[in-house]
Order: sequence, then C-alpha cells, then structure tokens
Amino acid sequence: MGIKVSKFGGSSLCDAEQFKKVKSILLSDPDRRFVVPSAPGRRFKDDEKITDLLYRCYKLAHTGQSYSECFSQVVERFCEIVSDLQLDIDLLPELHETEKEIARQDDPDYAASRGEYFCGLILARYLGWDFIDAAEVIHFDRQGVFAPEWTNEQLAESLSGRERAVIPGFYGSMPSGQVKTFSRGGSDITGAIVARAVGAELYENWTDVSGFLMADPRIIDNPRLIDWLTYRELRELSYMGATVLHEDAIFPVRKAGIPTNIRNTNAPSHPGTMIAVDPNPAGDERTITGIAGHKNFTLISIDKAMMNSELGFGRRVLSVLEDLGISFEHLPTGIDTMCVVIADKELERHKQEIIDRIEESCHPDSIEFTSGVALIATVGRGMVNKRGTASRLFRALAVADINVRMIDQGSSELNIIVGVDGKDFERAVSAIYYEFV
Repeated sequence: MGIKVSKFGGSSLCDAEQFKKVKSILLSDPDRRFVVPSAPGRRFKDDEKITDLLYRCYKLAHTGQSYSECFSQVVERFCEIVSDLQLDIDLLPELHETEKEIARQDDPDYAASRGEYFCGLILARYLGWDFIDAAEVIHFDRQGVFAPEWTNEQLAESLSGRERAVIPGFYGSMPSGQVKTFSRGGSDITGAIVARAVGAELYENWTDVSGFLMADPRIIDNPRLIDWLTYRELRELSYMGATVLHEDAIFPVRKAGIPTNIRNTNAPSHPGTMIAVDPNPAGDERTITGIAGHKNFTLISIDKAMMNSELGFGRRVLSVLEDLGISFEHLPTGIDTMCVVIADKELERHKQEIIDRIEESCHPDSIEFTSGVALIATVGRGMVNKRGTASRLFRALAVADINVRMIDQGSSELNIIVGVDGKDFERAVSAIYYEFV
C-alpha cells in the first residue's frame, strides 16, 4: 500500500455535481490521501473560469474602475457550490475581505490565487479533510523563483503528521509572505511537488480527457490514445504543444521516480495514460509515441564561408540574442551555415537590430529571415531501434507535396523536428500520423 496524490483540474471542480464526482473518486481508494484542487473552470461553452474573473477584477481595480460586479460573479459561483453541496460553511466574510485586498495588492498574483484557495476550503470541508494553505508550505525566493528544496523540506514536515489533506494548487509565497503564483496551469506543478514531498507511489492528474492523444484532435479525427510514455517523451511533446499536463510538472516527480497517471474525472474507470521514468515493462511495438507542433516561427539563416574554422562564431551569434533578451528554440547547423529558430513573438521590434549586430560582430556573407514557419516534432523512444523511420517520415511529407524548410534531430534520436510553411502545418501533421498509425 502506498500514498497517491490526486490533482483535479478546473473542469473537474466547476460545480457541485463535479465536486460529488471528485469525492467519489477520492473515497473509492484509501491510498488517495492528498488532493490538490484547481480553481473552478467553465461549466459550459460560454462560461468564464474563476481565475479569469479574478484577473479581470485586479485589472479593473488598478485602472480605477469598479470591480464589484465582476467580483460578485466569483462570490455567486462559490456560494452556489456551497449551497448545492449543503455545506455548513460561511465564506462571505473572507470573500468580502478578499475583494478589498485585491485593490491593495501591487500585482495580480494574490487575486489570481484566490480561486484555488476558496475551492480548497470548500473541498476540504466537503471531504472532512485537513486544509493546508499553500502559501504556508510552497516557497519562492526573494526573486520570485520557486525554491524546490526549501519547499520539499517544509511540505514533507507539514504533511507527515496528517492522514488526509487538501492543498490548493497554483500558488505559494515569497519570504515576505506575499502570495506568488506559478504560470497558468500551475496546479499541475503543485500536485507534483506534493507527490515528491510525501514520497507518493503515484501522482494522479485528473482532468476532462482520458489521457494523452498521439496528435491534436483538432487536426486528426479521433487520434489514438497513448497508454504509456516516458518522462523524456512527455517533455518533448509538452514543449512542442501537447497541453494536457503543464511541462514544469514533470520535474518534481521525475526526480523522485514517481509515475504520473493522467485520468478522466468523467470516466474514472478508464486507465488513462501512464507516464514513468522507464518504458512500459509489458513492451511496446510502436515506432512513434506522438506528434506535436507549433506555428509562427522564424528561421534566421546565417551564411559565411569557412564558418566551421572561425573560432567563437556561434557564441557571437548567440550573444547577440542573449543581449536582446531573446531565447531560441533550435540551432541546426551546416559547415558554412548556422540556422537559429526563434518564435515570432520573440522577434518583435528586434529584427533590424539583430541584423545590424550580427553583421557587426560576425561579418557574415548573408543573413536571411524566413517567417511563417511551423515546427513539428515526431517523438518516440521506438525510433532508436527502427531503421528507416526518418525515411518514412520524409517520404510521407514528399507524397503530400510538403516542402521541408528545416530538419533537426536530437542526439538521443528521441525526436525528429521538421520546419514547414505554416500553411502546410495541418497537412504535414496528418501525413506523418497516417504514415505511422
């Protein structure tokens, strides 16, 4: 018997009926001892997430506008859940104090965190479990950077004497006590942090889908479910756009060797996707695990004769980007060519300055910008031992009459990344998927 930590997303806690499903799931397994809730999400298509409402309240407050009507929607949502669950808990005094505090805060983190905070209070009362304010156990340093070891030590100590507890996701605090949030979707990170702190046997991430799909269902009709993947594969897919799990949630549990199970709150009997350090011990004959990608990249192609023998050339190019605060995605190179792949949003207002500074420091023969590029990553540990994988991939693109603008394969042979024109993105994903699946 081991401990399971269960994180539930906003769709799993959007209303009282979903709370009832969550309670049923948690009580069905005595090993599920610690739960991390997100803020209530959308109940229907045109509904608003609690977190979005809270961000809007902050914005209105700090632009001199009234936000009472907006905050009243937050109050109504939480009070409706409490009423429908027939709970003996009065949130109104603390909600009203929160409304005042939003205007006193210098940044939106406090406001944004209150969705998880109040959801956690309600869930703890509904379950009869302990409530632990994440601000007391999740720590950031003075620069606002998450402090993993400090957090792990204090969180482990706090949870060691508790049989069952609710810890809200998404936020913690800085040394001053000021509330600090992770990026959006950060409840996934909190769940992983809790799993590591208690030495969990399993980290369950409950959402509204039954696991990872091999490709985007907006592009591929009914794509195949991935039943098992490794953390290395997940990292590649998450980075390239697969969004079921926040990519930063990988590290705490991967470091501790704890597997993650993606499950569906609305279909709790489905086994979902298992993510682990090692491949499936039952074996897997698949060549690829999944396909993911993004649009809106620019390729900067820098040509210079005898580049390979010019000491420090690459460093000087990357120093230009570093000085301008621009990060790059990939760096495919040739003997006399260096290609830097950058997200279009990173290039805003800097294109001419990049050209001027590279010409000044590197004296290239030419610099060419190719915008509107889409990157597609084909990921799979099975590619290492399957001959002809790259040949099949490029043949599929050729048959679909898709021009490849860039190729980049990692040294681990875990993925092959291709750059294509943005207009060909969906067709390229389809061509690759149907070649291998």
